[in-house]
Amino acid sequence: MRFNQVLSICLSFLVSSSIADGCNGNTALCDRKYSEVSQIGTHNSAFVGELPVDNQELSVTDQLNGGIRMLQAQTHDFLKQIMLCHTSCFEKDAGLLVDYLKTIRTWMDANPNEVITLLLTNGDNIDVAKFGAAMNNAGLARYAYTPPKQLALADWPTLQRLITANSRLVMFMDYHSDTSKVSYILDEFSYFFETPFDVTDQNFNDCSLDRPKDSDPAGKMYIINHFLDVDIFGILIPDKDKTPRTNAATGDGSIGAQSDLCTAKWGRKPKIVLVDYFENGSVFKAQDVLNGF
Repeated sequence: MRFNQVLSICLSFLVSSSIADGCNGNTALCDRKYSEVSQIGTHNSAFVGELPVDNQELSVTDQLNGGIRMLQAQTHDFLKQIMLCHTSCFEKDAGLLVDYLKTIRTWMDANPNEVITLLLTNGDNIDVAKFGAAMNNAGLARYAYTPPKQLALADWPTLQRLITANSRLVMFMDYHSDTSKVSYILDEFSYFFETPFDVTDQNFNDCSLDRPKDSDPAGKMYIINHFLDVDIFGILIPDKDKTPRTNAATGDGSIGAQSDLCTAKWGRKPKIVLVDYFENGSVFKAQDVLNGF
């Protein structure tokens, strides 16, 4: 038997085995384009604890083990290092970005059929090449997906193609990306728009385009910021007590209710719904409904 025939059989076996194991835990997702899969994401995934500056109670590893496949994190420049800090490193310092990236890489090493989305903020205008260096140092760059061009909604590969190519990390940055420097750190707002954040209306009745301002939403995926804040003397903190309601699949103020509102407004389902304290409520039931299960 010729070598290329043997190689083809081996590749077919590997793909078949991968499909049997599912893609992000579900075989029905394998043939869907990345842009067609809705995901629950953890807002400020690195800020873990029970203080008002925290947004999650479970570690990043526990978030991934629990079923989260989309992580969002906030970065800042502190003492010439890229740190994960909540507004200011004097307010909440969750450590070095590279350590956070190593945690993701370790998990991805052990879970080869999972496609992860990572969104980093860069409000301090840190050179994207420094993020690339952190990715290389963490060993996570090996998994990063580089599109061959600016992708339309229909151009995205399927989850199975990303898994088979082992380019299973799709990475975005809100500001100051530059694909001529780091090809796989994609400009968030070239691909997404977002609904308003720091919402204090527990009914989440707003699906308007908040970022980027005055942009054209046509042909873009979108992110629903579905995390509730409470205003205490002008300071906004996560409303953890209401997360069972906020993170419910159905009912007033739920993930399902806001997703239905946004789907009606924009003519397509959200790609990402960001939440706080994901373990409260029924976020994966809501995710299944969005994906038609």
